[in-house]
Amino acid sequence: MADNAKQKGGGAPAGAKGGKPAGKGGPPAKEAKSKPAASTGAAVPKKPRPADYKPRMKALYEAEIRAKMAEHFGYTNPMRIPRLEKIVLNMGVGEAVNDRKKVENASKDLAMIAGQRPVITRARKSIAVYKVRENMALGAKVTLRGDRMYEFLDRLVTIALPRVKDFRGLNPKSFDGRGNFALGLKEHIVFPEIDYDQVDEIWGMDVIVCTTAASDDEARELLRGFNFPFRT
Repeated sequence: MADNAKQKGGGAPAGAKGGKPAGKGGPPAKEAKSKPAASTGAAVPKKPRPADYKPRMKALYEAEIRAKMAEHFGYTNPMRIPRLEKIVLNMGVGEAVNDRKKVENASKDLAMIAGQRPVITRARKSIAVYKVRENMALGAKVTLRGDRMYEFLDRLVTIALPRVKDFRGLNPKSFDGRGNFALGLKEHIVFPEIDYDQVDEIWGMDVIVCTTAASDDEARELLRGFNFPFRT
């Protein structure tokens, strides 16, 4: 009789605690529902760019600048038309000799400006006069190509350069003879990515625009197509 009573439910169910039956509204069911709710609070991933996305400066080059360059210099082969190859950003931190954290702060600011992680530049040899030791971190640099290059160029020409104090135009002679242009900025806070209230120090930086032009005249005409404000 005892065995029959256990089979008919006379004893407590195996999954019940404290004599309470395990129903649909019991604690196990509530815990099962709370787990999916917690997972929905995770960070939502960023939406990918549209398949037809193209930077504004890149579209300008393909639509207008290439045709103007071919007409101005008489290129018969479209592969000879100059184009942008890369943009190199360099930020030197001379105060890093006394404080190593300044290189890290400058590297973080450069990463926000460029949109990608920079490379720490180090001393090649020791110089006792300047208290520089071999392999000491002295700055940061980053190389931009592709869409990031055109996006940075857009921010440089339309936002950063107009915010430079007492800006009177770029030097049209700052070419190296092989179609590469270099300019210097005394304050990196001219870029909109930098929050002035959170900056400890103001750093200078160099911007080198590398092109495939064979001469400085061709490179100068190419950059004028990108609305570079050269002095006249």
